[in-house]
Amino acid sequence: MKITLLGYGKMGKEIEKAALEKGHEIFLKIDSEKDWQTYENVFAQSEIAIDFSMPDTAVANIKKCFKSNIPVVEGTTAWYNQLDEIKSLCKQKNQALFFASNYSIGVNIFFEINKQLASIMNNYDSYEPSIEESHHIQKLDAPSGTAITLANEIIEKIERKKKWIKEFSQAPNELAIKSIRKGNIPGTHSIFYDSPTDVLEIKHTAKNRKGFAFGAVLAAEFLLGKTGFFTMEDLLF
Repeated sequence: MKITLLGYGKMGKEIEKAALEKGHEIFLKIDSEKDWQTYENVFAQSEIAIDFSMPDTAVANIKKCFKSNIPVVEGTTAWYNQLDEIKSLCKQKNQALFFASNYSIGVNIFFEINKQLASIMNNYDSYEPSIEESHHIQKLDAPSGTAITLANEIIEKIERKKKWIKEFSQAPNELAIKSIRKGNIPGTHSIFYDSPTDVLEIKHTAKNRKGFAFGAVLAAEFLLGKTGFFTMEDLLF
């Protein structure tokens, strides 16, 4: 595949390594508006784009891909309030978009475990769920997109929970998410069910960014030649 990388930070560089290891070509690297102007006339020669840029540029990047008929794998988080609009545009324009809050295979298995556990715990009001996530200090959004996905899955399964909230909450209808930013942590997510008698915990810890990059390249391979909106569930399950 001829891949254009939208965003060339730490994740972009990891995706480049993963793509090259699998025999793909990095056709362009676009990391600024100046780059867009420079490569505007050749961008359409890409076969696919992988976007790990910034929340304030993600939607514009997707629209530019749609305009050039380039399928796009979207990994940027913290723009979810516009997701329904983009899904509708994708369908309307007959384009291809792969979206995930996390491209790690392990995390997506963790999502499935989270849903199953939440279904069980809906029957036990004495267990209070909460989420804690830790990332490196450069990560701008808090809570993480992964934590929000986990929270929404719990809210969908546990009837007494209606919304998530940052940090601590004693409201019975709220699900607390604690965010920690320190060091160079690739990403750790823990879910707790705390009762007066015990604590149940499930946890995923990323050792490095390679798993995210590998999943993004797998998503690009899956998306090539398709139209529509896809997620990691379509790829893995």
